[in-house]
Amino acid sequence: MHMAMTMGAGVLLLVVFVLFGWLWGASGTAMALAAKAFMPVWLLVALLNMWVGVTHAGYTVREELPILLIVFAVPAVVAGLVAWQLSRS
Repeated sequence: MHMAMTMGAGVLLLVVFVLFGWLWGASGTAMALAAKAFMPVWLLVALLNMWVGVTHAGYTVREELPILLIVFAVPAVVAGLVAWQLSRS
Protein backbone atom coordinates (compact mmCIF):
# COMPACT_ATOMS: atom_id res chain seq x y z
CA MET A 1 0.00 0.00 0.00
CA HIS A 2 2.87 2.37 0.79
CA MET A 3 4.34 1.85 -2.68
CA ALA A 4 1.05 2.72 -4.38
CA MET A 5 0.65 5.84 -2.25
CA THR A 6 4.23 6.92 -3.01
CA MET A 7 3.79 6.41 -6.74
CA GLY A 8 0.47 8.28 -6.60
CA ALA A 9 2.22 11.14 -4.82
CA GLY A 10 4.81 11.11 -7.61
CA VAL A 11 2.15 11.46 -10.28
CA LEU A 12 0.53 14.30 -8.30
CA LEU A 13 3.90 16.01 -8.03
CA LEU A 14 4.27 15.65 -11.80
CA VAL A 15 0.90 17.37 -12.24
CA VAL A 16 2.12 20.23 -10.04
CA PHE A 17 5.30 20.54 -12.11
CA VAL A 18 3.36 20.58 -15.38
CA LEU A 19 0.92 23.18 -14.02
CA PHE A 20 3.82 25.39 -12.96
CA GLY A 21 5.28 24.90 -16.44
CA TRP A 22 2.03 26.21 -17.87
CA LEU A 23 2.02 29.17 -15.47
CA TRP A 24 5.61 30.11 -16.33
CA GLY A 25 5.52 29.60 -20.06
CA ALA A 26 1.89 29.12 -21.17
CA SER A 27 3.03 26.69 -23.86
CA GLY A 28 3.46 23.01 -24.47
CA THR A 29 7.21 23.44 -24.63
CA ALA A 30 7.35 24.94 -21.13
CA MET A 31 5.13 22.16 -19.79
CA ALA A 32 7.35 19.53 -21.43
CA LEU A 33 10.42 21.14 -19.87
CA ALA A 34 8.72 21.07 -16.47
CA ALA A 35 7.94 17.36 -16.93
CA LYS A 36 11.59 16.74 -17.72
CA ALA A 37 12.67 18.77 -14.68
CA PHE A 38 10.41 16.58 -12.54
CA MET A 39 12.51 13.46 -13.12
CA PRO A 40 15.66 14.37 -11.13
CA VAL A 41 13.52 15.79 -8.35
CA TRP A 42 11.53 12.58 -8.22
CA LEU A 43 14.74 10.55 -8.15
CA LEU A 44 15.82 12.46 -5.04
CA VAL A 45 12.43 11.86 -3.41
CA ALA A 46 12.58 8.14 -4.24
CA LEU A 47 16.11 7.91 -2.83
CA LEU A 48 14.91 9.66 0.32
CA ASN A 49 12.10 7.12 0.57
CA MET A 50 14.66 4.32 0.29
CA TRP A 51 16.84 5.92 2.95
CA VAL A 52 13.89 6.08 5.34
CA GLY A 53 13.09 2.44 4.63
CA VAL A 54 16.66 1.39 5.39
CA THR A 55 17.36 3.58 8.41
CA HIS A 56 13.99 3.69 10.14
CA ALA A 57 11.98 0.70 8.94
CA GLY A 58 14.82 -1.76 9.27
CA TYR A 59 14.97 -3.01 5.69
CA THR A 60 18.27 -3.75 4.00
CA VAL A 61 19.45 -1.94 0.88
CA ARG A 62 19.05 -5.20 -1.00
CA GLU A 63 15.39 -5.38 0.03
CA GLU A 64 14.71 -1.71 -0.74
CA LEU A 65 16.46 -1.50 -4.11
CA PRO A 66 13.69 -3.17 -6.19
CA ILE A 67 11.14 -0.97 -4.45
CA LEU A 68 13.22 2.11 -5.29
CA LEU A 69 13.29 1.09 -8.94
CA ILE A 70 9.52 0.61 -9.13
CA VAL A 71 8.68 3.73 -7.12
CA PHE A 72 10.94 5.83 -9.34
CA ALA A 73 10.13 4.20 -12.66
CA VAL A 74 6.34 4.48 -12.72
CA PRO A 75 6.08 8.29 -12.31
CA ALA A 76 9.23 8.79 -14.41
CA VAL A 77 7.70 6.84 -17.31
CA VAL A 78 4.51 8.87 -17.00
CA ALA A 79 6.61 12.06 -17.01
CA GLY A 80 8.48 10.86 -20.09
CA LEU A 81 5.23 10.16 -21.92
CA VAL A 82 3.80 13.54 -20.89
CA ALA A 83 6.96 15.35 -22.04
CA TRP A 84 6.93 13.45 -25.33
CA GLN A 85 3.26 14.25 -25.99
CA LEU A 86 3.64 17.90 -25.05
CA SER A 87 6.75 18.36 -27.18
CA ARG A 88 4.91 16.96 -30.20
CA SER A 89 2.14 19.53 -30.00
